Amino acid sequence: MTAALSPLGTPPMIAGRAMADRPGTLQGRTVFLVDAGYDNSTEFLAELEAWLRANEPSVSTVSVHLENIAEPAPDVYERIARDGDVAICAVGLCSMCAPAVTNHIARLESDYGVPCVGVHDNAFARLVRSASHAIGMPSLRHVFLPSPVRGRTADEFREYIGGANAATGRPFTADLLAALTQPLSADDAGPARTDDGARPTLVEAESEDALHDLFERNGWTDGLPIVLPTPERVERMLTGTSHAPDEVVGRIRATKTRPFWTVTVEQVAVNAVMAGARPQELPTILALFSSGYTARHSSTSSIGRMVVLNGPVRHEIGANSGIGALGPYSRVNSAIGRAYGLGSQNLQGGSEPGVTYAGSMGNPFALTNLTFAENEEGSPWEPLHVGHGFDAEESTATIFGMVRSLMLVPAGILPTWREQVRAALGGLRPGAGATLLLDPLAARDLVHREGFARKADLLEWMARSGQVTAERWRDRPRPNRYASLAEQGVEPWAGYFRAPPEELIPTNTLEDVHVVVVGGGTLPCWGLADGLTNKAEFNHVYGATVSIDAWR
Repeated sequence: MTAALSPLGTPPMIAGRAMADRPGTLQGRTVFLVDAGYDNSTEFLAELEAWLRANEPSVSTVSVHLENIAEPAPDVYERIARDGDVAICAVGLCSMCAPAVTNHIARLESDYGVPCVGVHDNAFARLVRSASHAIGMPSLRHVFLPSPVRGRTADEFREYIGGANAATGRPFTADLLAALTQPLSADDAGPARTDDGARPTLVEAESEDALHDLFERNGWTDGLPIVLPTPERVERMLTGTSHAPDEVVGRIRATKTRPFWTVTVEQVAVNAVMAGARPQELPTILALFSSGYTARHSSTSSIGRMVVLNGPVRHEIGANSGIGALGPYSRVNSAIGRAYGLGSQNLQGGSEPGVTYAGSMGNPFALTNLTFAENEEGSPWEPLHVGHGFDAEESTATIFGMVRSLMLVPAGILPTWREQVRAALGGLRPGAGATLLLDPLAARDLVHREGFARKADLLEWMARSGQVTAERWRDRPRPNRYASLAEQGVEPWAGYFRAPPEELIPTNTLEDVHVVVVGGGTLPCWGLADGLTNKAEFNHVYGATVSIDAWR
């Protein structure tokens, strides 16, 4: 037999929760229609309300809106429990909002005794069932609309409502009403089985080939060959840190709506072995997991990560900041980034497409998380981590989140450079952040030709120069962090939502833009990547700068 250590993290305990008793009929009842606030939820619920009035005339309906789908809404729950009999929450149509709808109906059922049903886009049926199990209520009731829900018209919603439940093929409205009224079965009525979190530490198979097959079958790889994490290899990896194997490094999760899994030093070391890392790289990998940010976020928009290394660690481990730094030519860069990705999917409970990963197109950055070192020696300015409050002699990793795109321009710093960058900044999604990547030659040209002697001046220019029309700035899915600020009357966001359609609005704030010098000085090329870091809001998505020295 051949043995290897399990790459899985420590799951949270799943405490079973009971569902609410059903009324048996909706005759004379009050139905609350809970608007999740995402694309087309309001329009769908308007058509559903019209159907209920026409087909269930004795039913009263009340509409309520969730201000932030990702957060509990006790005031809304209390009102529903006080004034209503049952609730319909809609629509779950993305990797965050479908589990969020699930969480809302779970709270109403278990904590307030309100029978509920969630309405979702059928593309997320497996994810919804997984989310129901993860919160201890696998029998929660859901119905599913044909995909897509986004962009549908009122006429199309009427057809959806009059058609079939996309998950069962039965009439949608029949399943909807049954979910609210059908008595609980014996399995439904009692709390779900409690998961004590126990997992086997050692995995065995008849041969190395069989063990490789087992890891791949279980979804513990990224689809490429791995180094088997035998006890001997993991023990050798652990020599790279002074921290105890059972010390907790942090907690990660696939989205804000799913529970955290706990991560230990040894569990990170197992995944580091699998990725081909070496002991001297373990402190950097541990630092990434100490951040609490997963590299396998389940956003439907297929986001990735970017990791920038700074300080002495770059030379100590041989990280590449020069020629080909963003490419495949550095084992160190690739192994660290791959370990971050492999560990994220295993240590958060999986990253299975359609269940715990919903990126529609996927993202090539997710394989090695665009990991590289900054060329501090070639930069005319202070390094990235110094701008984030660290000393130059400290070793750090900066994680950028929501990275979807990278544009590389070989033309150099031409007379039209400012115009080119303005256009590029305006082409990024508003509020998505922007990082200017500069070869050392391009950085020096910006100092001598364009007058950016201070990095602060360049950052201020970037924040000021990226602009889009107010119409485009507002053309984003709700809810978003700007919409919530605008609704609170916070400026300038409130003003942007009131601005005339053609008024120009900045795409990013000063804190959203960054400059990193990387490359070998063979051409004054530059590039632009989106992505945010050091953000307090929605911090499950973005990133941070973390100390590597703390994990030596």
